[in-house]
Amino acid sequence: MSHIIHDWSEEQCLTILGNCRRAMKPGAKLLLIEMVLPTDNTAHPGHLLDMIMLVIPGGRERTEPEYADLLAKAGFRLARVIPTASPVSIVEAVVG
Repeated sequence: MSHIIHDWSEEQCLTILGNCRRAMKPGAKLLLIEMVLPTDNTAHPGHLLDMIMLVIPGGRERTEPEYADLLAKAGFRLARVIPTASPVSIVEAVVG
């Protein structure tokens, strides 16, 4: 899914991720294309988008530990975060 999870509240994200999990076959991977915020105060375009997501649709950008927590609540395990040449990363999750 590309730029989906950041649009929604945690409860709505858990519904979306839960539906994905139920539809997945054994061994499948879930890939999220999202901005992953640094855990420190390093400049990142996702910080501005985080404020916009909070104010307008009610979503948010997340750090890697926050993605791990959200995914765990939905029955996944964060396998890895793959940086790209752009501000977005690939968040890879497996059924946990």
